[in-house]
Amino acid sequence: MRITGTGHASMRIDTAAGSILCDPWVNPAYFASWFPFPDNSQLDWETLGNVDYLYVSHLHRDHFDAEHLKRFISKKATVLLPEYPTSQLEDELRDLGFTSFFRTRSDEVHELDGGLKVMIQALISPTDGPIGDSSLWVEHDGIRVLNQNDARPSDLTRFNELGHVHAHMLQFSGAIWYPMVYELPENAKTAFGKQKRERQFDRTWRYIDDLKADFVFPIAGPPCFLDDELWQFNDIHGDEGNIFPDQSVFLTEYAKVGGTNAVVQLPGSVTELSDGGRTQSTTHPTPVDEFFANKVAHLEEMRERKRPALEAEKASWRHPEVDVLGELKKRIEPLLEESIYLAKGVGGPVRFDLVSYDGEEIESIVVDFPGKQVRPYADEKVRYRFKTQRELIEHLIFIDEGDWVNSLFLSCRFSAARIGQYNEFVYAFFKCLSEERLQYAEGWYDEHEKSVDAEDIEFGDWTVQRRCPHLKADLSRFGIVEGNVLTCQLHGWKFDLPSGRCLTGVGHKIRATKNS
Repeated sequence: MRITGTGHASMRIDTAAGSILCDPWVNPAYFASWFPFPDNSQLDWETLGNVDYLYVSHLHRDHFDAEHLKRFISKKATVLLPEYPTSQLEDELRDLGFTSFFRTRSDEVHELDGGLKVMIQALISPTDGPIGDSSLWVEHDGIRVLNQNDARPSDLTRFNELGHVHAHMLQFSGAIWYPMVYELPENAKTAFGKQKRERQFDRTWRYIDDLKADFVFPIAGPPCFLDDELWQFNDIHGDEGNIFPDQSVFLTEYAKVGGTNAVVQLPGSVTELSDGGRTQSTTHPTPVDEFFANKVAHLEEMRERKRPALEAEKASWRHPEVDVLGELKKRIEPLLEESIYLAKGVGGPVRFDLVSYDGEEIESIVVDFPGKQVRPYADEKVRYRFKTQRELIEHLIFIDEGDWVNSLFLSCRFSAARIGQYNEFVYAFFKCLSEERLQYAEGWYDEHEKSVDAEDIEFGDWTVQRRCPHLKADLSRFGIVEGNVLTCQLHGWKFDLPSGRCLTGVGHKIRATKNS
């Protein structure tokens, strides 16, 4: 089996029974804030895109690159389709010209032509990607690989059941806007960022230990930020709170926990797995250590080369003809009327401050969840406030974007302030700005709230429900108790055991009893 690194979470897997291209991403994403790093735009995509199968893990724009898929990927390729609750991924791929789809069933092994076996595990909670994320398991001639990309399953039991995995590809770096965009003192942001960075690595070590693969491939990050306004987010400034460590940092941190089996791929690196998957040899277009030693120079060269495209894209966002308040009322108020769980979960008004083109004026608009309306801000207290450029909201309206998480929020082109705990329902709602997504999310929360987790585990003096109330992670694997606080390391959620109260976000009470 041959694995060619094609950048970020993308790779091409070649076997004697066929080839699979995974998550090809080349063009800037999220309002041109994210770029693949190292740069992969100069690879021979005409050849790389001539494959038998295409796998797109989910609809995040650093995995689903519509422009690149349309231009370079063979439309003869059969799409390996995750079993998602909505048809959006298939619909968008069909719009790009793909016609052949193999609809997988989650957690079920499918045998394709020539003995090539695949399994896709689909995650389908409203907080998994844009209503879905997935991992791809591949086996041929006794060699097994797991492309976990940035999916976060509660455990890897299903993959272990299928036999020893030889190569494990997984995310290790950040892919979020927290804490950088929050209006906090710099020392607080650094402290929160350091906690986030440590949690990312800790989660990665747990997944690696779960699977115990022969070789570990750190993928799916980090992006780089080439806009001057976002340049500080690159991990080149000695900031211990930066949440975007690169592969060279991964190697250093992995060595601290005894890791010796990492394989870093640059775009164009080729790994051959042989001897039943127990041996690997990798060739690189340039030495890995040398590349990352010159990271700043690479970023600066890339910034200048990409600047014209970036400026052209920024110039396309303004739509002064759009009546922002009127259009938001038209789009969001019907969804507020239908929303029960999400609206209740948000529980109050959310304010958007829109900065004018010249930066002088601000129009404040409130999405009033209890009142079920969108209206001008009325000088009331709000728990969540976002501030961004008016043209970004104009563009979201102009393109009828149904997922602001997969556009505005991941762009980091905003600032935020909140009073109190993190509220996942705010972000869940703004990724569900369509009838189909909203109805699915409402149904999921309805079923989730009514389910009862009866199995318990022991944590010292405490008996606690086994599954985390947040997203059902197995606390026997991801739980840590310090004093009276239980932390689920999968997402960093904390619970006060005496009261059961969630200390991290709204809702999600845990069942816990002190042993006598």
